[in-house]
Amino acid sequence: MANKELAEIFNEMADMLSVDSRPTARFEVRAYQNAAMLLLSLDEDVSELYRREGKEGLMSIKGIGKGLADKIEEYIKTGHVKKYDKMKKEYPIDFANLTKIEGMGAKKAIALYKKLGVKDIPSLKSAIEKHEIRELEGFGERSEQLLAKGVEMLEVSKGRLLLSDALPVAESIVSNLLESRLVEKAVICGSTRRMKETIGDIDILAISKDPEKVMDLFVKQKYVSNTVVKGPTKTTVLLGIGTTCDLRVISPESFGAAMQYFTGSKEHNVEVRKIAISKGYKLNEYGLYDKNDKVISAIDERDIYSRLGMDWIEPEMRENRGEIALAKAHKLPKLVNLEDLRGDLHSHTVETDGTNTLEEMANAAIAKGFEYLAVTNHTKSLRVAHGMDEKKFTEFFKRIDALNEKLDGKIKILKGAEVDILKDGSLDLDKSVLGKMDCVIGAVHSNFNMGIKEMTDRVKKAIGTGSINILAHPTGRIINEREPYALDLRSVAESAEKYGVAMEIDAYPTRLDLNDSSIFAIRDYKVMFSVDSDAHNASHFDYMRYGIGMARRGWLQDSNIINTMRLKQMAKFLPIKAT
Repeated sequence: MANKELAEIFNEMADMLSVDSRPTARFEVRAYQNAAMLLLSLDEDVSELYRREGKEGLMSIKGIGKGLADKIEEYIKTGHVKKYDKMKKEYPIDFANLTKIEGMGAKKAIALYKKLGVKDIPSLKSAIEKHEIRELEGFGERSEQLLAKGVEMLEVSKGRLLLSDALPVAESIVSNLLESRLVEKAVICGSTRRMKETIGDIDILAISKDPEKVMDLFVKQKYVSNTVVKGPTKTTVLLGIGTTCDLRVISPESFGAAMQYFTGSKEHNVEVRKIAISKGYKLNEYGLYDKNDKVISAIDERDIYSRLGMDWIEPEMRENRGEIALAKAHKLPKLVNLEDLRGDLHSHTVETDGTNTLEEMANAAIAKGFEYLAVTNHTKSLRVAHGMDEKKFTEFFKRIDALNEKLDGKIKILKGAEVDILKDGSLDLDKSVLGKMDCVIGAVHSNFNMGIKEMTDRVKKAIGTGSINILAHPTGRIINEREPYALDLRSVAESAEKYGVAMEIDAYPTRLDLNDSSIFAIRDYKVMFSVDSDAHNASHFDYMRYGIGMARRGWLQDSNIINTMRLKQMAKFLPIKAT
């Protein structure tokens, strides 16, 4: 899609402008960054919008002015943006991959290019191996070690896509197959169905009376960049998003068995097969067979589990972490669903690093069916996100009061902040201002390289202030880019339980923090959770489904999550004001 390509161009232009000393440069940087976010949030390809409505259609996108519309038009017509090409001649740097490395922002990437000629991962690795970076002013040995660790992490994660990149494409392919009427049934399987945070490939199963026509249709999907192998009932293609997708046409008689087999995980399936063997059966992708090779069950996945003496297990639970024993004992938890959420407790507006106004975010939340929305802009220490000080928050809250009065009960906008937890564990706003808020989120945004005791004490001190209600993205990780900071999560959960602070499951696709492993690590504590979008754009409320995916992988029920509650019930956990 042109949207993604243009977003990458605009983000790189912002990166290159970040070292520009002109007073207007910082405004240009933000304009390009916002444009990139807007393009990625569009439901349709921007080139289709241009074809239908011309430049006026482009300028109808809020935040896209004439200058940006000109560049989008230029790219659609020529495949190039002249200003970008000119800037790349000065800085021929692979920003997209270099800036994925922890500690490597655009300014550092440009500095390394100017001083050492580093322009991509191979040249960075060479500079690290020669110990050239530690000699540079502003870097040092510690920085070089962190960059080396970041490169290693990037290479380990190579080939795995974010769930948010894979799932919408898989769903679109399934939708197209079903709309063709060549397919009677089509489902996503594999790690995508299990809602893993990253996926290695996509698996789709289908039922059809004309499989060869289905394969012809499949390879012509707009997402397909190349056909790896094409057969009458199985085809593998390479998708433009950077992974492969397998489509198998399965006979109706064995569809349930195939679903169970191709959903996985491998470890879960091994244990299920052991149970089948213990009962004198054989289980494979074609069905459940008795000792005489007679099919006992194959059509329905639920029936297969039932025949083996188990309740059906939700796909997100199938990781061999005790779910099979619970299924045999008929004690599986009733997992939370997306429809259980009644609101979002973490969002941002244009006042800091969001791209939509307060009113636009409120209207989008109403459209999603939310009963409440906490607007939690950043605080003053986070300058990169244009954090707000006490005075700005006080003025902003007057606008929220006015908007709530205007909305007349359609939704309740909660006053909040994502307040920085400073290095010493103190909070970034005066307690008097924090006390006026309905929802205070505490977050670590700096000094990630502290030791485990220091970081744990820092976070626990913040929790102990009694001023925060939710601990945001508690481990600080960025998927495929930054590892979690050193933290005794169980000790933090103990403090969260003591002070009634909820642990966040941040649904933003690059965070998904807490993830399922972290949730499992603190299951012994009576701590509540909050599933939030961390929305920086009105379209980001759709990210909630990824947070729910993590919650379900962590076996959480609606009773574990505060924002499944109605506003009056949630007042037990948040100091919601009357006005």
